[in-house]
Parts: sequence; structure tokens; C-alpha cells
Amino acid sequence: MKKASLADMSAFVAIAERASFAKAATQLGVSRSSLSENLRALEERLGVRLLNRTTRSVALTEAGERLFSQLRPLLDNFDAALESVNVFRDSPAGHLRITVPRPAARTVIEPILSRFLRAYPAVTLDVVIDSTLTDIVRDRFDAGIRPGHRVEQDMIALRVGDDAEPTVVASPDYLRRHGTPKEPGDLRSHNCSRMRFASNALHRWVFEKRGKNVEVDVKGSLISSDSELGVRAALEGVALARVPRHTVRAHLAARKLVAVLEDWRPRSVGFYLYYPSRRQMPAALQALIDTLKAENSARADGASPSRGQPVRFRGSRVAAE
Repeated sequence: MKKASLADMSAFVAIAERASFAKAATQLGVSRSSLSENLRALEERLGVRLLNRTTRSVALTEAGERLFSQLRPLLDNFDAALESVNVFRDSPAGHLRITVPRPAARTVIEPILSRFLRAYPAVTLDVVIDSTLTDIVRDRFDAGIRPGHRVEQDMIALRVGDDAEPTVVASPDYLRRHGTPKEPGDLRSHNCSRMRFASNALHRWVFEKRGKNVEVDVKGSLISSDSELGVRAALEGVALARVPRHTVRAHLAARKLVAVLEDWRPRSVGFYLYYPSRRQMPAALQALIDTLKAENSARADGASPSRGQPVRFRGSRVAAE
């Protein structure tokens, strides 16, 4: 039997992990047709069908399950072996894939982007903008950035910035016509634009004051997965919006929007870069961590004592490494 190529095996594992040709092709940076050819070549060499596929679904056969269970750790070890020689290079190299919500892309990644790319030209930084609770191990990410309370269990995490600082805003015209809410409960009588996550869940409007948390089930005539539409509805005077403060800072300064319920804003929980505990950390990831630490040090005034110190998340508990 002719030996299968590494590309064919990697293609099979990517499809099996994502249960999707399209998602696997995106992950590997190849076309769907190329991926299909790789899988077909592997099945022909082995003489068995590895995947049952229709126009709507992809599922492993019994033979595919057995092969996948043995290939996955082998490919992990292969990647680790390649990464181990990176220490002999003058500068880190390779592909660094991270998942980041849009607010963190703006406030954490953008400030260090040019510095990182200039310092490490041999690193390809692949930033996937996604606010869902991504399983970074299953989806083959090197790391992720999320607010601290959304970091997966048993991850090593490093605080890298303040969170999105959610702020409720409205236009002066809207407030003249409908009144200004004084407490979170007042929002029940207002038209509030709401955000829908990729998971289909609606963003909760949670407030805090002097340690007291209040969650309001707001209603409104706009639901969107794009916060900019909420900002537009607020600017046009048709709704209140709860959005990251940095996205409306210019509108607040120009007095096109007014922030309300300022004394009820939740305190910042902070963004964390997190990654699986592993013996061999990719050199490119270490380079990104060093760059983020340098950025944190430059903004040390007013930073919390824990910023820049790795921690391990175990459920809701946080323990210093």
C-alpha cells in the first residue's frame, strides 16, 4: 500500500475535528476542492471510507473514528517536534493562530500589532475575530483572548487589558422625548437595541453598584450581531444601546450621544490571553506574550497588581501559578 502523505492525514484530521469541509479549509488555509482531493487520496490509499458526507453533514465512519483517535496525538507530537527546533533560530517563526472578540482586537491587539509584526517578521499572526466560547484545543488555536469570567477551565491565563467597559448610551433627542432612566429597572419602559451572539444567545444587560448586581430583561425593536447597528440606532434617536465605551467615545465627546446609568456600570473584569498548559510553548506565542507584557508595563500606572502575572483557571477559582 502506498504511504499516505502528511498533507492527506492533516486534511482528514482537520475535517474530522470541525465536521465541516468549509471550516477545515479555512483552518488550513486551502481550498475546499484541494481538501476533498486530499481526503479522496487518503481513502483510496487505505481502501476504506473514512467519512460519511452529504450536502449537509460530515460524520466519521467506524474506520475513521479509529484512525482519528490514533492520528490526533501523532500530529500533535509532530507539531511539537517542529516547534522544538525554533529555539535555535535567531527569531521566532511560524503560524500563530488566536481567537479574539472584536473589542479585544481593538483594545489589546491593535496597540501592539505593528510593533509585533516588525519585531517578528517570520511569524504569521492569524487573528480570528469571534465572540463565541471557542474551544481552542478542539479548534486548533494556539491561544485566545476573552474576559476573565469566560476563560475555559484549566487554562494558563495572563491579564492583557481592561474589558470592553459596557456603557448605555442614547441621543439627547431620545432622552428629551422618553426621559432619562435613573435605575436599571427603568429600562423596561424604553426601546433598547440588543446584541445576539453567534451562539444565538442574547446579550444580558447586567449592572453593578456597591457590590449589588442587577440584571434587566430589556426589550426593543432591534436585535443584531453588529454593535455598530446599535450605535446607529442610538445616534438616530430610536433606541438605547449598550456598547463598548471605546466605540462611542468620539460621539460622547461631540455630545451626539449621552451616557446614562453611569453609576450602575459593572466593574471591569479584564481581558485575559489564555492557552493550554503544555511543556513546549510555541516560540511565536511566547513572543506575543512578551510583547503584551511590555505593553502592560508601559501602562503600569493604575494597573491592578495581578496584571502581567500568569494564572491558572479552574472553573470559577483562580490560583497564582
